[in-house]
Amino acid sequence: MGFARTCSVALVGVEGVLVEVQADLEPGVATFTLVGLPDKSLVESRDRVRAAVVNSGVDWPQKKLTVGLSPAAVPKGGSGFDLAVACAVLGAAERIDPRRLTDLLMIGELGLDGRVRPVRGVLPAVLAAADAGYRQVVVPEQTAAEAALVPEVAVLGVRSLGQLIAVLMDEAVPEEEPVAADGLPDLGLAGLAVPGGGLSPGGGAAVDLCEVAGQHTARAALEVAAAGRHHLFLKGPPGAGKTLLAERLPGILPPLSKQESLEATAVHSVAGVLPHGQPLVSRPPYYAPHHSASMASLIGGGTGLPRPGAVSLAHHGVLFLDEAAECAPRVLDALRQPLESGHVMIARSQGMLRMPARLQLVLAANPCPCGRHGTTAGECECRPAAVRRYRARLSGPLLDRVDLRVQVEPVSRAELLAAVRSAESTATVAARVAVARQRAQERLTGTPWRTNNEVPGHELRTRWPLERGALSTVESDMERGFLTARGLDRVLRVAWTLADLADHARPTKEDVDLALELRTGVSRGAVATGSGAAR
Repeated sequence: MGFARTCSVALVGVEGVLVEVQADLEPGVATFTLVGLPDKSLVESRDRVRAAVVNSGVDWPQKKLTVGLSPAAVPKGGSGFDLAVACAVLGAAERIDPRRLTDLLMIGELGLDGRVRPVRGVLPAVLAAADAGYRQVVVPEQTAAEAALVPEVAVLGVRSLGQLIAVLMDEAVPEEEPVAADGLPDLGLAGLAVPGGGLSPGGGAAVDLCEVAGQHTARAALEVAAAGRHHLFLKGPPGAGKTLLAERLPGILPPLSKQESLEATAVHSVAGVLPHGQPLVSRPPYYAPHHSASMASLIGGGTGLPRPGAVSLAHHGVLFLDEAAECAPRVLDALRQPLESGHVMIARSQGMLRMPARLQLVLAANPCPCGRHGTTAGECECRPAAVRRYRARLSGPLLDRVDLRVQVEPVSRAELLAAVRSAESTATVAARVAVARQRAQERLTGTPWRTNNEVPGHELRTRWPLERGALSTVESDMERGFLTARGLDRVLRVAWTLADLADHARPTKEDVDLALELRTGVSRGAVATGSGAAR
């Protein structure tokens, strides 16, 4: 009787669960039994592993073979267990010293020829292994750079099962030639991407803010949103520049910190949208799903255990919903929890998952179905009831969580022609945003928060008081019912961001009034005009 064990990782959402892979050989009819709640793709690993072992030049044990995946109560799926199963079987058959396997964690799919193919979710799997104390991991060669992002973990990237066997037996490692012919794509990389994903973190080609003509108030609001990580609602007629502004928000955001990069990369790796050759997401991701997106695609879901949705893919980045009033109200209201908590809890029959969703939301909508309500471009053809219904698709509780609400007016001919000479570039605005972020981080040193949008309202009201008399206008609005308690907290957060941009020690009455104007759209005598957030 032979027995061996090694370790692999099961992904539950975007988190890894350590799985011990055990192989037991006993005399009897040659069979291969796999237990431990495997799904169909994992059950099929029996045939893949057997063929890979034989084609690697090793005899397959002709005995009763049982492979167990523990803990058995955790659902397991995918092909990433192939490498660990093959090595456990060879260890039980004493083709490999079983003692060499106990401290190793293995991730990878096996081809029938013994090649090791990459799988999604390597980074979160290695992070889980590091947290559990593992310091040696074996991964496919194509994902070795991704696994190496985890500090204090030795990564061995292998191209085939034969290479790994040679390493474990202290033999000369055979050279493996690439399978792909010259000029053809590497078919092994197909396992890293979800078919039809069509997603790329970063928002595609670089765009510059200087291309936006006019829109001084909207540009200032965009700068405030970037400096404090505030949610933004752009409303205005078609062609006014709402999408143009939203696409330029990622460019003025600071680069991600090391921890933020790892968290964003882990989500993209699991979702299969991590670009090959770019193992680390260093810039804030940008995603703009179509307004017909379903609940599962936006929040997360799918068959079995849920997979990350757009809110998780935009973690530490920007989620832009164009034509927001055309989205299903039920789908839009599902954003209320992640906007408030920074994560999304998805309950399914197979379990409940918590996925990260600390995103910056940008909404854009027309004033009515025809888009001409309240404009001078042409007479609105919509009935008053249709306008009310259209605007009601964006619920009050959702908009109450949006810090900045800006009216985007059509650009005049003079502004359009003078734009090249007067508009500020992305680099200029990004520099001011970086300075404001640094001021906020210095003030928040020693706290669990890094940006103004994350600070709870109670802390803002008690720990960092404003100037005397700064809240007079806000108090009046609250007494008249124009502002909720949540709205007050968000006005205070925006006021602190305005103070950081203006280098004020604490928000003044002008800062608070401008924050209130940016939230309600009602003029308070502090209209943002000119460059940046200047009054």
